[in-house]
Amino acid sequence: MKKLVLAGNPNVGKSTVFNALTGMRQHTGNWPGKTVGNAIGNFSYQGHNYILYDLPGTYSLISHSKEETVARDFICYQEKDLVIVVCDSLCLERNLNLVLQILEITDQVIICVNLMDEAKKKHVKINLKKLEKKLGVPVVGTSARSKKGLKELVTLIDQNANLNFHPTKVHYGKVIEEKIELLEQEFLNYDLQGLSPRWLALKILERDEKIYEDICQFLGYSLLDDDNIMMIVKKFAEEMEASELKDYIVSQIMKKAEEIVDNVVIYPEEKDLEREKIDRFLTNKWTGIPVMILLFMLVFWITITGANYPSSLLYDLFFSLTEPLRQFCGFLHFPTFLTTMLVDGAYGTLAWVVSVMLPPMAIFFPLFTILEDFGYLPRMAFNLDRCFQKCCACGKQALTMCMGFGCNAVGITGCRIIDSPRERLVAILTNNFVPCNGRFPTIIAFISMFLVGFQTQSGASFFEVLLLIGFVLLGIFMTFLVSYLLSKTILRGKPSSFTLELPPYRKPQFMRVIIRSVFDKTLHVLGRAVVVAIPAGIVIWLLANIQLGDHSLLRYLSDFLDPFGKLIGLDGVIVTSFLLGFPANEIVLPIMIMSYMSLGNMVEFQSLAELKMLLVDNGWTTLTAINAITICLMHFPCSTTCLTIRKETGSWKWVGLAILIPTVCGILICLLNTILFHLFF
Repeated sequence: MKKLVLAGNPNVGKSTVFNALTGMRQHTGNWPGKTVGNAIGNFSYQGHNYILYDLPGTYSLISHSKEETVARDFICYQEKDLVIVVCDSLCLERNLNLVLQILEITDQVIICVNLMDEAKKKHVKINLKKLEKKLGVPVVGTSARSKKGLKELVTLIDQNANLNFHPTKVHYGKVIEEKIELLEQEFLNYDLQGLSPRWLALKILERDEKIYEDICQFLGYSLLDDDNIMMIVKKFAEEMEASELKDYIVSQIMKKAEEIVDNVVIYPEEKDLEREKIDRFLTNKWTGIPVMILLFMLVFWITITGANYPSSLLYDLFFSLTEPLRQFCGFLHFPTFLTTMLVDGAYGTLAWVVSVMLPPMAIFFPLFTILEDFGYLPRMAFNLDRCFQKCCACGKQALTMCMGFGCNAVGITGCRIIDSPRERLVAILTNNFVPCNGRFPTIIAFISMFLVGFQTQSGASFFEVLLLIGFVLLGIFMTFLVSYLLSKTILRGKPSSFTLELPPYRKPQFMRVIIRSVFDKTLHVLGRAVVVAIPAGIVIWLLANIQLGDHSLLRYLSDFLDPFGKLIGLDGVIVTSFLLGFPANEIVLPIMIMSYMSLGNMVEFQSLAELKMLLVDNGWTTLTAINAITICLMHFPCSTTCLTIRKETGSWKWVGLAILIPTVCGILICLLNTILFHLFF
């Protein structure tokens, strides 16, 4: 069985080609980080069997993101018969950067120029025969969604043993080429186990420690133990710095890609004039940011108003099952204590989390994915890139920050798209400054009761959304500020550069968007929250129902924290509620109500007017509400997010820092609010 490798940039239809060839259902992501493993499928043609590996989408094999490492390692070190590189017909120059890098590693390459139907619509003409001659490897044009050209691709794959491969190599100048040739001569003394000696020479000259360690591990010995190789490397190090060489190599690859495209692609005289007009509006320095804010105001408004009704239905449905569950526990002869703990504690908390968390996520994530499919998110990253660059962070952090609005755990996972480990950590540590959907209901309730003063029939009013955006902008400002401080202290460094090509606008595939967002994001995050909510509900119920003297453990805890709470303009109940809300932000407000009313179970008020009366009777003022919103915006991540941070960073140290940073910021701002309020009012 022959082994084939499918490689390419993200969003070029690579997984569509994979699905068409193998018959498997495999979705695509629009930036790296969607999948870091390899999808595997099988197909047969003319009596020959093939196994196809779908590598993660990547823009380059030079940097060291997880996707690039997986793709590079597989192409370099795994046994294979052929690499198929899928390219986007409308972004051929950017795609050829990856093609030229792969051609340095292996000669056995077929180029699949996909989305030819899109090129035809845009009146873009590509001379595939000329491209084949320029690259020195077979080229085939396809439209994978309609399966056009796939038969020709499979025929090429089946004939690859009889095809002539003379791949084009990028020329890096006389000095570098001489050193490459010298090293290649030295490599004749070694068994390179199929590694390209030219690519190996480039990596050694770059003095890339990570790649060099991988190569040594693969070969089983150190090439730099050879005195002749060491002499060549040392002499070259005197002539050119490793960083200069890397930048030069990248520039030469880009130059070659541009040269090829100029010779094989003919654009219409008015090249995508409509797209350019839209881009001038969406990415303009005067209109880009305001449009982005208005767009997210619309997304928030739809999410907030749209989630009210299904949340209420889910709440009624789940809590209507409490009595049947009680009867079932009675049927099993459970003790009363155990029945109440399981039904009111574990199940009650679970019902709260699901009914409050599921509808907003089910609305926000599809809306966010529609923006992604439409092509707006890269433009948003372009708008915010300058701000993040000034903070010594990466512009891609704009994307992960916005993903955090749906769920911070998803935003943390999305940080894989950032190549630099330092900048990835900055993005992870600051992601919690944007509120997730679990915090929105609490923030909106406090805004409605104390800062707006009225509710409209349709739900959240325009003023509520406006104030909500104000607090969100505060969170974004803190993201910039803390990113800058981290980049100047414990995560010191300069911002890295990255290529961001604005993709063409495309009509979103709505069914695929809904399925992908529900299964990949909503249910995945909800599952983690459910696992944590059940034991958390038991602990909270025990604290509320175990009595010591005249009061419960929950009351003793809130009384103990009351002096600290009063110091920062809150009270002990509020502080306790946020601490016990660590498993899921959705249960903070119910715990608060339960504590004020000295009840053993979480309850919900029928109207915000009743809830406001309870809070005012317990000493709440406008200052309390502002500080409660502030601490809701800036406090430690929930347990699901903390577990995700641990998984992504591999260290509890960064989890601790992710907990400490927003919490300290929230406390300091609450303290400042309290001091200013008492000075002027």
